[in-house]
Amino acid sequence: MTDPGADPPAPDNPGAEDARGSTRREVRPRHAASLILWRAASDGAPEILMGRRHRDMRFMPGVLVFPGGRVDRADHGAPSLSPLSREARDGLEVSSSPGLAHALGCAAARELHEEAGLTLGEWRDGALHADLGCMAYLCRAITPPRRPIRFHARFLIAPAERAHGTIQGSGELEEVRFFSTGEIAGQTLAPITQLILREFLEWHGMTPAERAARPLIRYQGWDNRVRERRRS
Repeated sequence: MTDPGADPPAPDNPGAEDARGSTRREVRPRHAASLILWRAASDGAPEILMGRRHRDMRFMPGVLVFPGGRVDRADHGAPSLSPLSREARDGLEVSSSPGLAHALGCAAARELHEEAGLTLGEWRDGALHADLGCMAYLCRAITPPRRPIRFHARFLIAPAERAHGTIQGSGELEEVRFFSTGEIAGQTLAPITQLILREFLEWHGMTPAERAARPLIRYQGWDNRVRERRRS
């Protein structure tokens, strides 16, 4: 996963010190997007596409995650099969420009293909035209400060019937498949992933009208849940 468009480290807190007392510059969070691709099981309960990060990876080895990753420079100009819905734009643009909102949606679709082998959209002339119109916005999360790797991640939702292809791991993710909520409960998850799953299950149980009226949520610091105001 390349990152030519990632934000560089920024001296937001030049006085921060590590455990040895040396000055350490705080790292600016990198824009990222994750996609919660789901389908209904025979009993109506949701099954969610997830994969296990390779155990040799430096960041969260062996942890079950959603497909996702950092926004690349090319995502900003990537073509799309359909534009983001107004609901998704309203959620994304609380913390981003319209151009970045588009890039986040394209990054989510690209990462789904790279990490899970599925296409959300169509391939035309060798380029992925993402089906952004089927995505819903869930929430966002910002990695706590004083971490060597930080992300400003937006979590998007899409129905599995809009994706096509054969599921396959990328080497970065292993055991990529749809998990029931019961199976997920017995897996190794990062605390923030547990919180995002809770948000998704709450969203899943809502009517369309309730989803449209739900407050926007941001997780910041040590998993602090903050309500955000919708843009007028």
